[in-house]
Amino acid sequence: MTVVELRGSSLTARLSTRGGIVLGLWWERGGGRAPLLREASSDDADALYSGCYPLVPFGNRVKGNRFTFRGKDYAFEPNTPWDPHYLHGEGWQSEWTILSQNGDEAELGFSHEGRGTPYAYEARQRFIIHDDRFDMHLQVRNLGPEALPFGLGWHPYFPMTPATTLKATARLFWTEVGGWLPGDAVDIPDDLDFATARGLPHRWINNGFEGWDGFAEVAWPEHGVRLSLTADERLRHYFIFVSDAVFDPGFQRDYFCFEPMSHLANGHNLPDLGDLTVLEPGEGMAVSLQLRPEAIA
Repeated sequence: MTVVELRGSSLTARLSTRGGIVLGLWWERGGGRAPLLREASSDDADALYSGCYPLVPFGNRVKGNRFTFRGKDYAFEPNTPWDPHYLHGEGWQSEWTILSQNGDEAELGFSHEGRGTPYAYEARQRFIIHDDRFDMHLQVRNLGPEALPFGLGWHPYFPMTPATTLKATARLFWTEVGGWLPGDAVDIPDDLDFATARGLPHRWINNGFEGWDGFAEVAWPEHGVRLSLTADERLRHYFIFVSDAVFDPGFQRDYFCFEPMSHLANGHNLPDLGDLTVLEPGEGMAVSLQLRPEAIA
């Protein structure tokens, strides 16, 4: 494991090759330092205790750990001891290699083949600080012998304070059923309609949102800080996760997850693949996300 620090005029980011994660992102202004992502518990933290981790070769779960594509059946094996599903791919659990780095930019990469999944691929992440903006890029290339549906995204953890608000317009909401799986696409519930900035409800949330416009804002009014997220055109869905004391007895309601994704959860079993991208052998895809902080009164 290696830790890389990137610095700009006002932003600092710390990355780890363990899981290809962001350990933290801070905005320095007026002699203060505002965390824009949840600060990792330590430099050797894994993805679940990080500020952000990658989703590759797709995010979330596949119902029953099985899917059929082009007449062939495929299966996954669970990759955590606490979830019966194969979850979020391998990127978050793998050791990445530093491909390049300088003071404000770094590129990480890793390859995967076999071990519980039909996917073989290589992935790269590039992180760049442009003065007051943090850019993240993620790409994947199919190294396998046959075409498969791929998806990309990130799993950021944002600090949650009593006054925190989220703004992120979407078109549809996916209910949750047993096994932390998506159910049906329905109208967005009133308390989860983030077309205008609002606080997150005080309850369990583990749902996908379809038809995102690619722009979101997280604000911490008591700190005078707002963070704008701008996604490229492939990232048109998001997932929101807010834990509770039943799932995590130590949860202090101090973070929430807003996960930009190129596809819907369980897209492998949806008629249109839920916006997963079919990559033939050797083909690739890429996504990007920009984070820019600003002061608010």
